[in-house]
Amino acid sequence: MELLNVSTTEFTELLASPAPVPGGGGASALVGAVGIALGDMVGELTVGKKKYADVEEEIRALMAKAQDLRRRFLRCIEKDAQAFEPLSRAYGIPKDDPTRDEVMERCLHEAASAPLEIFDLCCEAMELQKEFAEKGSKIVISDAATGAALCCGALYGAAVNVKVNTKLMKDRAHAEAINAHIDERLDRYREMAEEIYGQVYRRFF
Repeated sequence: MELLNVSTTEFTELLASPAPVPGGGGASALVGAVGIALGDMVGELTVGKKKYADVEEEIRALMAKAQDLRRRFLRCIEKDAQAFEPLSRAYGIPKDDPTRDEVMERCLHEAASAPLEIFDLCCEAMELQKEFAEKGSKIVISDAATGAALCCGALYGAAVNVKVNTKLMKDRAHAEAINAHIDERLDRYREMAEEIYGQVYRRFF
């Protein structure tokens, strides 16, 4: 089943089912796509306005990047499903099978790759959300904050779906390199999301 071709209702029903995919990685990718789409919407409602003419060229460049990110997020829904299904089968290999460790290690590396990509896309998206919030139309500033909050949720989801795989890897050097990448960027972009959201939220008091 191609997950990109199912309806929102079907996707959420699959999430709620015992089916191995989609799971947390695919859900994070979808939320990231929704979040950056809101950023793009802020851009759409900013360009063409005389008040924002001085930043129109910058906004259009941000929108092009946001549209590319949204497509990449959506492709990651399928990537995550394709990578996780072999791992779900590998868990069923008997523990006394001499090939189990090798198969598991390969599958864990592959299963970590999609949420790692989603995580990095979330970081890119947050950089764009910051600019949309700062330069976009004040009429839709709440949507910029919502987009940042959603991308932050996707960031958290992707991070934990990387770490559930790195924890089981035998190659600890590789696992710890990935973990260090996640830990450093998670703090930085969580703080950025909180700053974006907080600056907007405080405007309503």
